[in-house]
Amino acid sequence: MKEIKKDILVRVYIVYFGILLFGLIIIARVVMIQQLDKKKYSSMALKQEIHLEEVEAIRGNICADDGTLLAVSVPIFEVRMDVITDSISDVVFRNNVDSLSICLSNLFHDRKPSEYKDMLWEARRNNSRFLLIQRDVTYPDLNKMRKFPIFRRGKYKGGLIVIPRYERELPYKSLARRIIGYESGEGKNKVYVGLEGSFSENLQGTNGQRLMRRVGGQAWMPVDTESEIEPRNGDDLITTIDVNIQDLAETALRKELIADSADHGCVILMEVKTGYIRAMANLGLTKNGTYEEILNYAIGESQETGSTFKLASFLVALNDGKITPETPVNCNGGITTYSGRKMEDSHHGLYVVPAREVFEKSSNVGTSRMIYTAYSANPQKFIDGLYRIGINRPLNLQIAGEGRPYIKTTKSKFWSALSLPWMSIGYEIYLAPIHLLTLYNAVANNGTMVKPLFVREIRRNGKPLQRFDPIIINPQIVSPAAIRSAQNLLLGVVEEGTGQGIRTPHYKIAGKTGTVQIAANNKGYRQGTRQVQYKGSFVGYFPANNPKYSCIVVIVNPKKGKYYGGSVAAPVFRELSDKLYAIRPDIIIPLPEDTSSNFLPNGHPGFVSDLSEAVISLGIKSIRTNSIAPWGNPETTSDQIIITPQGFSKGIMPDVKGMVLKDALFLLEQQGLHVLVNGKGNVVNQSLLPGAMITKGMPVVIELRLKQDKPKPEA
Repeated sequence: MKEIKKDILVRVYIVYFGILLFGLIIIARVVMIQQLDKKKYSSMALKQEIHLEEVEAIRGNICADDGTLLAVSVPIFEVRMDVITDSISDVVFRNNVDSLSICLSNLFHDRKPSEYKDMLWEARRNNSRFLLIQRDVTYPDLNKMRKFPIFRRGKYKGGLIVIPRYERELPYKSLARRIIGYESGEGKNKVYVGLEGSFSENLQGTNGQRLMRRVGGQAWMPVDTESEIEPRNGDDLITTIDVNIQDLAETALRKELIADSADHGCVILMEVKTGYIRAMANLGLTKNGTYEEILNYAIGESQETGSTFKLASFLVALNDGKITPETPVNCNGGITTYSGRKMEDSHHGLYVVPAREVFEKSSNVGTSRMIYTAYSANPQKFIDGLYRIGINRPLNLQIAGEGRPYIKTTKSKFWSALSLPWMSIGYEIYLAPIHLLTLYNAVANNGTMVKPLFVREIRRNGKPLQRFDPIIINPQIVSPAAIRSAQNLLLGVVEEGTGQGIRTPHYKIAGKTGTVQIAANNKGYRQGTRQVQYKGSFVGYFPANNPKYSCIVVIVNPKKGKYYGGSVAAPVFRELSDKLYAIRPDIIIPLPEDTSSNFLPNGHPGFVSDLSEAVISLGIKSIRTNSIAPWGNPETTSDQIIITPQGFSKGIMPDVKGMVLKDALFLLEQQGLHVLVNGKGNVVNQSLLPGAMITKGMPVVIELRLKQDKPKPEA
């Protein structure tokens, strides 16, 4: 029994001394922490309550050529309140909380005044120092809030805490969106495209630092301290884009894409002397059936070009002395073969014609035969000529995403007996629209190739930091004689060839149409049930006699029956050039004044009162030989215009040649004739001869023509 008691006591003592030892260890550890590790753990606690936070710099603006904002960082604010700051006493809070609640409710319309009041009182009871009032507050609304009760006491006395952040905004929305660029993704995955990406280092600036203190949970409040590092805001970009021209380009392109139900298209307009890109539109068909800026086709879509490449082929042959514009070329009726593969023109019927007509009529057969005859013995010489021009090299643009130009050599594993003739007409080579435009711009610039530029200046705090002056890529792509010939060839396309549809009497256009079949992922031009797809283009410059602008238009896969470049792309070029002609007087070259004689304009027969009014408005001396006759014929002398009477008898066919349509219709319908009209302008022909006997209801056909029009050649 004694042994059992002794055993129990031993165990009790062991437990007692174990607990005592454990307690002593805890006491020792507490003393150690308080005395020896005090600084270490105090520092750790401080780090958990206070930390440095990055203050984001304001991203720089992107501006149009005239300073108009294209992309800007708009401040958006998160507004909070220190409800228990010492400067807001109970009396101040109680006397103003009702009116503050009403003001907040009236401004944001998200809570009733009573709900705001309850929120503020609850925060006051809970000692909240970082109460969220509202997120995404605009700058104008923030200014209104600063005038509210309590808040108007000032930054510190009113408890108002404002945390800014910045959102990128495009004032013109989708206009030039692919050039300007945008941000994609969030946090570390955020990337920028367009100029936003290419000049991101300049635009983003340098972030600052702000000391933040934890005020409960995950809420942090800025600590006002002199140690805060202010951010350096980003630099501004001044682009070469003209907002008005950009709008015109996008409008004209969108209208044509809708009319053709095309997949996508692009327009680039470049200033000839400087290489400044004044407009670049890229529109693609979206899933909801609208056309938006999806991809930058203008610089990234490197494809076979078709007939617009023929300019390069002619330049090489002209420069090498292989041809002149008058060299006879046998087009063989529009069909030929190379190594068993047929090549044909879109329209047959050309046989032996001058080289200039081959170019004007865009004959595939004529162009390929001309190049094959000149270079088949040494095809690398033709390739060397293309390389000397420089169209095989990347342009290293100021904007990312440039498609790689590809012009193979005879050493390429893909070279074949078909390569030379097919390359001469724009197949088996790959260029983006920007590359092709750069070539045509060089011809317009008398042989000097300049680099396309999108940004002309970087500014910091309103002062120029870096300028981008015009950059010459190739001072003379071919001989001056070859350039002059090429300029005449391009003018001939619009005056006499496949571009006649956009000829205008007001100014001269030079350019080239192009139509190319689109290959299906390197599997040929037909794939299963897939129909052949086409790309129509037009590239040129205007005014041809003093080039100011060069322009390229590309329409991909039109589906409404027309697909030739002259039908789908050239009209966009013409619409854009017409509008520029109207709004840009600097591109107009006045005709030289003829000082050798006092020239008076010729007139047309018409209503005497109208003729007299026109003569008076021009300040020209005139004489009316009969003041009663309603119709007259103006006759011009050296110093005056004489209006002689012109009488018409009932039942006798009048002479209306030279009259405008309004006068001719009035006169003929007054005679009771049924008038049919062809053309526009002034009357040049009438189916009933003047003086012939007529009866009421007889049909008469009158043909009209503008002064500048030429009779259309037969198809």
